[in-house]
Amino acid sequence: MEEMATTYPTTREEMAQINGVGMGKVQKFGRPFIDLISKYVEENEIETAQDVVVKSTVNKSKVKIFIIQQIDRKVDLDEIAESKSLSMEDLMEEIEHICYSGTRLNLDYYINQVMDEDRQDEIYDYFMRADSDNIAVAMREFGGDDFTEQDLRLMRIKFLSEVAN
Repeated sequence: MEEMATTYPTTREEMAQINGVGMGKVQKFGRPFIDLISKYVEENEIETAQDVVVKSTVNKSKVKIFIIQQIDRKVDLDEIAESKSLSMEDLMEEIEHICYSGTRLNLDYYINQVMDEDRQDEIYDYFMRADSDNIAVAMREFGGDDFTEQDLRLMRIKFLSEVAN
C-alpha cells in the first residue's frame, strides 16, 4: 500500500510492478485501486513517475522522481534534502532541472511557510515583466531589499510551473 501511495500506479502494468502484486492480483483486485489512484492523480494534478520518465528523457534519475513524489506529498524541502543527503542548494538545482524539463511542481505549501504574500507577489511580478529569468539579474534588481537567492529561486520555480509549463 505504501508503494502505491508513492508511485501512483494508474495502469495494470504499473500496478503489477508493485512489490507483492503480480498480474494475477491485478486482474483479481486491481481495478478499484487503479480507478481510485487515477482519480486522485487527476484531481490533484500529480505528475506520476511514468509522466516524469516520458517528459525527462535526458535524465531518468530516481532522485528526481523521489523529489517530485515528495513535493506532491507536500514534504518540507529541508526534509527532502536531508533524506537524500543533498544541500538545499543542490535540491534547488534538481527542482529547477525538473521544471525546465517541463514538469509542473506546486511549491506553494513551502513558499507560504518561508515568505509572506507581499514578498511573493513582488518577486512573481518581477518575473512576469522581466526579459530573463536569470537569478543574478534578479538579485541585482532586488539589491538591498533583503531578498535571498533562495527566495528568488523558489518564486522562479513557481513562475515556471504556472506560466511556462
